[in-house]
Amino acid sequence: MTRARRARIVATIGPASREPGQIKALAKAGVDVFRLNFSHGSHEDHAAAFKAIRGAELAIRRPLGILADLQGPKLRLGKFAVGGIDLSAGQALRLDLDPTPGDSARVGMPHPEIFQALSPGALLLLDDGKVRLKVERAGSDYAETVVEAGERLSDRKGVAVPGGTIPISALTEKDLSDLAFALRLGVDWVALSFVQRAADMAELKKLVAGRAACLAKIEKPAALERLDSILDYSDGVMVARGDLGVECLPEEVPVAQKSILRAARNRGVPA
Repeated sequence: MTRARRARIVATIGPASREPGQIKALAKAGVDVFRLNFSHGSHEDHAAAFKAIRGAELAIRRPLGILADLQGPKLRLGKFAVGGIDLSAGQALRLDLDPTPGDSARVGMPHPEIFQALSPGALLLLDDGKVRLKVERAGSDYAETVVEAGERLSDRKGVAVPGGTIPISALTEKDLSDLAFALRLGVDWVALSFVQRAADMAELKKLVAGRAACLAKIEKPAALERLDSILDYSDGVMVARGDLGVECLPEEVPVAQKSILRAARNRGVPA
């Protein structure tokens, strides 16, 4: 009955579920694929989880997939002198490459590639969309913005540029190290985060060289616009609704999900 299911169940392994007994119980309950999230945990943690999953596979006598999910580029603000600032609508805030701790007037953003993607009128979403900034002026090393929404901004919050394509590889140095480790372990799938273009998946496929299947995580509007070409290099696709819901309007996410599933099914690509 488990194998007759049309849908498969993917479970993320964390500190509370990494023990062999817990993994075996999850497999018996119907998990088909175990996801190792390389945004968290050490290589030793993931190796122990991998060993426990393969042990559970032998015990229940049913194939279990293992998915290594690479972190991808994490774009973040710098730090503030006092840990954070309070915001109000209409307030001006300058972003620049200066590593000096920020204040209520400016803060560092150590990502020149983001400034390259900005133009007047562009939006910046910080802290998973809790803070929204509108760009008034931008150059190669700065952006003058106005606060549209948000009340508090603290150190090292994430930055997203909805609708923009940031000229950065989807594979960071950390990802390359994690990928090599995951392939040595023998994972079945590798997922790439923050895919923006077909070239991102083509790079991953070249590095993997047939040792695992490659899955594209669709969590940026730029990827939606290039979905067909991304699928040319993908063995599977994931609708990453959390991050997609930050960069799109929430009501657009179900429509995007349907579009992704339809495109994948037309190709016979698991989704």
